[in-house]
Amino acid sequence: MAKILYELGKWAGSNSKKVILMTVLILIGLGIATVGIGASFKDDLAIPGTESEKAMKVLEKEFKSANNGGQVYLVMKAPKNETLDSKENNKIIQKALAKIKEDKAVTVVATPADLKNINPDKQIGYAVITYDKPAGDVSEKSKEHVEESLHITRDAGIQTELGGSVEFDVTKGGGSETSGIIAAYAVLAITFTSLLVAGMPIITAVIGLGIGVLLVVMGTNYFDIPSISLTLSAMLGLAVGIDYALFIISRFRLEVKKGNSLKESIGIATGTAGSAVIFAGVTVMIGLVGLSVLDIPFITVMGMASAVVVFFSVIVSIVVLPAMLGFFGHRMGPFRKNKLLNIITRIDKKKDVSKNKWGRFVTRKPLVITVIGIGILAMLTIPFFHMNLGLPTKGDKSFDKTERKGYDLLAEGYGEGFHATLVVVAEPKGNAQESPEKLNDVVKDISSLKNVTRVTPAIPNKTGKIFLITVTPKTGPNDTETKQLVHDIRDLSKNEEIKLMVTGSTAINIDIADKIMDKLPVFAALIVVFAYVLLMVVFRSLLIPLKAVLGFILSMGATFGFTVYVVQDGHLQDLFGLPGPTSILFLLPILSLGILFGLAMDYEVFLVSKMREEYSHTGDARKAVLAGMKENGTVVTAAGLIMASVFAGFILAEDPIIKQMGISLTLGVLFDAFVVRMTLVPAVMTLLGKSAWYLPKWLDKILPNIDIEGNSIRKVEQNQSNQLKKQDIL
Repeated sequence: MAKILYELGKWAGSNSKKVILMTVLILIGLGIATVGIGASFKDDLAIPGTESEKAMKVLEKEFKSANNGGQVYLVMKAPKNETLDSKENNKIIQKALAKIKEDKAVTVVATPADLKNINPDKQIGYAVITYDKPAGDVSEKSKEHVEESLHITRDAGIQTELGGSVEFDVTKGGGSETSGIIAAYAVLAITFTSLLVAGMPIITAVIGLGIGVLLVVMGTNYFDIPSISLTLSAMLGLAVGIDYALFIISRFRLEVKKGNSLKESIGIATGTAGSAVIFAGVTVMIGLVGLSVLDIPFITVMGMASAVVVFFSVIVSIVVLPAMLGFFGHRMGPFRKNKLLNIITRIDKKKDVSKNKWGRFVTRKPLVITVIGIGILAMLTIPFFHMNLGLPTKGDKSFDKTERKGYDLLAEGYGEGFHATLVVVAEPKGNAQESPEKLNDVVKDISSLKNVTRVTPAIPNKTGKIFLITVTPKTGPNDTETKQLVHDIRDLSKNEEIKLMVTGSTAINIDIADKIMDKLPVFAALIVVFAYVLLMVVFRSLLIPLKAVLGFILSMGATFGFTVYVVQDGHLQDLFGLPGPTSILFLLPILSLGILFGLAMDYEVFLVSKMREEYSHTGDARKAVLAGMKENGTVVTAAGLIMASVFAGFILAEDPIIKQMGISLTLGVLFDAFVVRMTLVPAVMTLLGKSAWYLPKWLDKILPNIDIEGNSIRKVEQNQSNQLKKQDIL
């Protein structure tokens, strides 16, 4: 593979203008095609085959609603010492609703008095506005009309907030992508001491990201792709694109410094670092595609979409980047000083010595370092064992948002369970269909369960064979007590004459979380075994892959544990910009595992490959560790900082889903890159000594040889050198 990439790199470097022009044309063509086709994201989080999904289908079939339009709740609270149903306040409410009803898209308006939903102390109630379109199709003009009408009640002293199925507070990224890129550029500028070179990885990463994202957007017209896939793909594609370019450019500058020609340096960099990039990219893609083992359609699609973006990040790194290196030529070399960064240059000169000192420190006391490192990661893992998965709600939004205020007002007026209402579909069997008493007994049984506030009488469908029961819990939608209540209701139908099916957002949440947790060990085992086998092939060792996967398990445990400590337990909330404690996003564990697995293996390969190269030449295990830390430790450090910077930018997002993903991935990169790869790996390798490189001879013979160190390239160079010598002799 290294030899093929070597030739590819030389060709791209020699035909730089053609490659760059073709890339620009591809981007323009995809952009035009995407604008013409448009996007059609589908945010359906249901899982086919689950109890909640089956119940939802029965509900939609047997209890068809005359109006499926989106609804807006006007949640109101009367001024102090007043009631919401007073004549004066009722008049003001009627005036506001009459103003809202001027919108022709509004079909029905119901006041709190009409709905009889004013709470017992008569302070809080809500009006319901129903539109002639689904919630997602309600126009911005209609939303603005509602918001403009709120001043009528607010000016009268009635606190008025919004709720319902129509979204008003559209979350924004908060400049997350931009801030991540700026931070990455700063790290690259320090690493390369050149503004031009620092910009190159970002440019190529954006090109790969652009191609991949445009294809994903077009794919939404043919596949059911959720909108969160785009953010996830952008987050991952940008980070790996920058990192892959970093590795190749670093090797290119090293070869130029050795005195190789520009063309030869590009070929060697693409053949060696490019081989590692392909290995790393394939590893990330396999981790993402491996999400399909969960058998959850929307997670499978998210993984596939992200894998597409990573694929094109790899292609751009090994084709377009060499072309750009050929185009800019010696301006990319290490000898070109940047006068604006003289101070940074001095720091960089010292940094190599400092990095070597760190390697010597770790290898001098490897046992102490290993025990401390493992102890820190194990301690951080402890909160993971009480992780509570859930769906994001409007209660996760920041306190200044009207929908968050509306959510809190509804909880104040009707209890947290208002947001966790369960829909129970009851289907009597046999003789029970003719016995209303059996149905009444079921209602009583549900009422007697723990954590139940209210149960409505059973409402029959048109045929009288299926019944609808609404259950309001005492606790919120993501509380463990609410989830237990769902299981308790389902248990009532066992060996009974009436089948009970539970659906609603809470029930859907439980089914998704249960399925993810059931499949998580299978997925984790799959990627761990895959990583072990792959690393064994690459490094020709039994113990190095074991150390790598155990380190990954430790870093993931610490990542999940610290995320629970912050997000769920409510610590350091201000530092991360969180509005309050909440459950862990149900997607977080599985997506973080899939993404961070690939990144962890990247760092392992880039660091240990140099150690293997040195050991194969000297046979000195400790010297090999120091060489790996000195040569590639700086690159891995920069890569970890860049990746963490990009992911940290997403912590600034308002969307709780993106914010949690940003926190988890940032922590995961920091723990794995700096605690595991830069500390535990050299310490454990020192303890293992030569045994780290042990591989039975019989196994070595049957394993395929993956040349990521570029041995085949060196053979080609040696042959060329020998031929030149023969010619000189002749």
